Amino acid sequence: MSEEARISAFRRIRDIPYAIVPAMRDPAVGPAMMLRENRGSCNPKHVLLADEFRKLGLEVKYANYSFSWDDPAVKYPPELRALTKRIPPGNHLAIKAFIGGKWVLVDATWDLPLKKAGFPVNEDWDGVSDTTNAVTPVNEVLHETIEERVRYDTALRSGYTDEQKAAYAEFTEKLNKWLEELRA
Repeated sequence: MSEEARISAFRRIRDIPYAIVPAMRDPAVGPAMMLRENRGSCNPKHVLLADEFRKLGLEVKYANYSFSWDDPAVKYPPELRALTKRIPPGNHLAIKAFIGGKWVLVDATWDLPLKKAGFPVNEDWDGVSDTTNAVTPVNEVLHETIEERVRYDTALRSGYTDEQKAAYAEFTEKLNKWLEELRA
């Protein structure tokens, strides 16, 4: 039963359309806002998934991965590809759950329609093995609490230049629009 419940929670959250909404970074409001708007990024998705897994009696850690948005496997339109070269490294959030005596990576980031653009969508998860990471990680930093992860993320973002912040805002807007077009 718990394996089925894990898989069900994973699928429900994975199937929420991916979109970057900066206000959803706040774990106190992000998951509820994501459910209301039926869209969200890795942050609110994995805060919610961690809560769901804890309700099922699992121990959970927050897994942070630095990465480059300029992934050659993703079939970005040229304008977006150019923007990926101007933005700071991304700061991806997934979770690790203690399942079957080991820490298992569970990543529910990309919704199914994004597979056609080259995103590494986790179509099927068996409820016990590692999923594929949604990004190609540069490093991994594990956090015991979401507050610890928020402090880490905030410190990284505080180092962005004004030019990087502007490029990231433009990238976010155009990425969200492109992802909507992919789903249409």
